[in-house]
Amino acid sequence: MSLVKWLAGWYKKNCNDNCEHCYGVKITTVDNPGWSIKIDLTGTGFEQKTFETVYLDRSDNNWIRCLVNDNIFKGFGGPENLEEILEIFKEWVTDLSKKEEFKSPCSKYEF
Repeated sequence: MSLVKWLAGWYKKNCNDNCEHCYGVKITTVDNPGWSIKIDLTGTGFEQKTFETVYLDRSDNNWIRCLVNDNIFKGFGGPENLEEILEIFKEWVTDLSKKEEFKSPCSKYEF
């Protein structure tokens, strides 16, 4: 399954006809050049969970910064790092889902 398809499924599982009006996923470009991804965790089983900051500097065009701040997963990276940022997010939520039972107050589905 592609990462975009996985992310779409994760988003759908966290929608209840209310939360998605305020929170969501934003993928944009930045001018260095690169990518910016923000995934609001409010109302999901992942808010207030610990995320270890990822800081990778491989080259001017191959870099990644991922962190969680104010219940928002924030990923930034070079022009070819979009999939890797999404993979970091996927691994984090998948690992947490295996360790704990999640039932989101904003979700009609369980993980």
